[in-house]
Amino acid sequence: MRTGILAQKLGMTRVFTDEGEHLPVTVLKVDGCQVVAVRRRETDGYDAVQLGSGKAKVKRVGKGMRGHYAKAKVEPKGRLAEFRVSEDALLEVGQEVAPAHFVAGQYVDVAGTSIGKGFAGAMKRHNFAGLRASHGVSVSHRSHGSTGNNQDPGKVFKGKKMAGHMGDRRVTMQNLRVVATDDSEGLILVRGNVPGAKGGWVRISDAIKRPLPKEAPFPAGLRAGKTDEAPAPAAPVAEAAPEAPADTTEDKKD
Repeated sequence: MRTGILAQKLGMTRVFTDEGEHLPVTVLKVDGCQVVAVRRRETDGYDAVQLGSGKAKVKRVGKGMRGHYAKAKVEPKGRLAEFRVSEDALLEVGQEVAPAHFVAGQYVDVAGTSIGKGFAGAMKRHNFAGLRASHGVSVSHRSHGSTGNNQDPGKVFKGKKMAGHMGDRRVTMQNLRVVATDDSEGLILVRGNVPGAKGGWVRISDAIKRPLPKEAPFPAGLRAGKTDEAPAPAAPVAEAAPEAPADTTEDKKD
């Protein structure tokens, strides 16, 4: 079982396939999704990976969380989430998970917080039909009707569909197909809609009801580090430094 990814919802757009098929997609942004902590069965009782994504101002991070990020040698993140993984899929602290963690055509589950609608009536909240427009009904056309029996049981059962707070709850969309990924821009295009408003955070994980494609990287699709590329520009600069003074001294002698 692999880890998931923390991403931010940018909005919706559409793409066209080579066959001319029109696909509505949701654009998800992966911004520096790094491993902040690792939970192991020997010490914590379970295997999991804690990921952080986005950026946060240091002054807005509590003292305890500053120490948590400092221990991992990772910059403060805007959002943290923990993903249960198998023992062979544990990652190292500081590694960054890239959008290539998912492959095109793969099915994923996306969980997020739905848009809050405030207090809503039974018709809007639960799709009730409402009462009749005539035949003795007056003033209460959009009411939810009876809420229970009389003396027996003499109460309203828990979970009864009534008016109340609508939205602003955790919603999981299952079996959404990944249309494309872009590591350079940090984008994941998922077919269909995703819960949450623009700018909201979502958790993307492998679909539990679909098999994992063979092309999917294991234990994770990691972003290649730039440690090998850093010394390359430094070498010419070091060689050019002694040559510059040599030329200037010859000009002064002339």
